Amino acid sequence: NASLLGILQHPDGTVLKQLQPPPRGPREQEFYNKVYDSDCCDRILLELREYLPKYFGVWSPPTAPNDTYLKLEDVTRKFNKPCIMDVKIGQKSYDPYASAEKIQQQVSKYPLMEEIGFLVLGMRVYHVSSDSYETQNQHYGRSLTKETVKDGISKFFHSGYCLRKDVVAASIQKVEKILEWFEGQTQLNFYASSLLFVYEGSCQATTVRLSDGTLAEKRRVPKGLLSGGDVLEYNNNIHVINSTENGKIEASVGKGLSKFYALHKKSCSKRHHSQLSLKVENSEQDNVWKSSTCITQEHLNGNVLPQLEKVFYHMPAEPKESAKVEVRMIDFAHVFPSNTKDEGYIYGLKNLITVLQNILDN
Repeated sequence: NASLLGILQHPDGTVLKQLQPPPRGPREQEFYNKVYDSDCCDRILLELREYLPKYFGVWSPPTAPNDTYLKLEDVTRKFNKPCIMDVKIGQKSYDPYASAEKIQQQVSKYPLMEEIGFLVLGMRVYHVSSDSYETQNQHYGRSLTKETVKDGISKFFHSGYCLRKDVVAASIQKVEKILEWFEGQTQLNFYASSLLFVYEGSCQATTVRLSDGTLAEKRRVPKGLLSGGDVLEYNNNIHVINSTENGKIEASVGKGLSKFYALHKKSCSKRHHSQLSLKVENSEQDNVWKSSTCITQEHLNGNVLPQLEKVFYHMPAEPKESAKVEVRMIDFAHVFPSNTKDEGYIYGLKNLITVLQNILDN
């Protein structure tokens, strides 16, 4: 059951997506392994990497070695107030091997999939005016018709003050790049896969001085979500109980069980650390470093799950321009080898671009 699966945030800035039961989980793992194989020299797959979250292999908790998680880049991490939308792409949300029952179930969920070619699975928009997030789940997306889909999607780009046309324009460019990739490849077909849109909702980050003399961005967290030094991770089934002195987090994963997982910094292998600075050298004390607590949202199988992130290391602040808009492909439990273009996915991308262009023009 997808709702029982959780996404944990690892202290090193990756997310841990629990592998789904076979055949879906192994298929997704195999897809990532193939695309990110260090010996890969296929131009098509190498280019595809640009449009995916980075992949860091699999991870298992020391206490439950049979539970496997995909270790993926947290695409929302560099944003202060990430606005997130998850859009399922394609004319069919069931794969070629689906049972009649599965097909019926998927079609009845959103009969317009064939005609529109995409479905909004959820969104979370930061409203500057009220300093709060508005969230829509997949029922919102399924309620959209051909007539209302443009207004339904434009809600994602509205800050409470104005329509963020800059973000719409940037999103179109990113989706067009993905379309170009699909137009040039005939080796993979994607079903029930999504595009994750992320953009910066806040006007600017306020900078505060920490007690140790370094600078950090202050990220406001709604009252009640954090208590003292503890981190609460709001997720369908994962609650981070407390963070202990050595930076270990203990998480209980609820599947009717109360397992305790210890996530140790050291469980993350050396190569993942190459992208992190774990300590600030004296010569770098003058730099601006950021340490943050922010609410991000990750998607899992059509559930958009709010959660809290605690960053354990000081990381260099990224240039603001790069943090403007991200569009990444996610969810690959139904990717199959093919010898034709993925016409269903291409159809969905073109329709989505048309809708975004209409939002921009009006």
